[in-house]
Amino acid sequence: MAQEKHHDIAVSAATQYLPEQSDEASGRYVFAYTITLRNAGSMAAQLISRHWIITDAQGLVQEVRGLGVVGAQPLLEPGESFEYTSGASIATPVGTMRGSYQMVAADGTRFEAPIPEFTLSVPRVLH
Repeated sequence: MAQEKHHDIAVSAATQYLPEQSDEASGRYVFAYTITLRNAGSMAAQLISRHWIITDAQGLVQEVRGLGVVGAQPLLEPGESFEYTSGASIATPVGTMRGSYQMVAADGTRFEAPIPEFTLSVPRVLH
């Protein structure tokens, strides 16, 4: 018999290169990313903080930690989604982002919602 998951946050990402904010000659590549969090569990959960690991093609790693996302700490009831857009800057035309959201469930349980790794890429750099 399958056990129901109380704490299950699904995370997906979409990215977009922002040439108007980038300065390729100076090694500044700016990307927007849109994150969708969906509460696939059976209990409400609130996003408290985030931890990002951003890596460029030269292996330079930036770690970003902070409270909430875009000034919010959304509470997601079961089945609800929350979407936001933010940005990142790296020194190469290609890089990756991954990380986790620190969550608190309605029963007080703290857990992490992993952010699967996704690619930041200038169009036509990767096939």
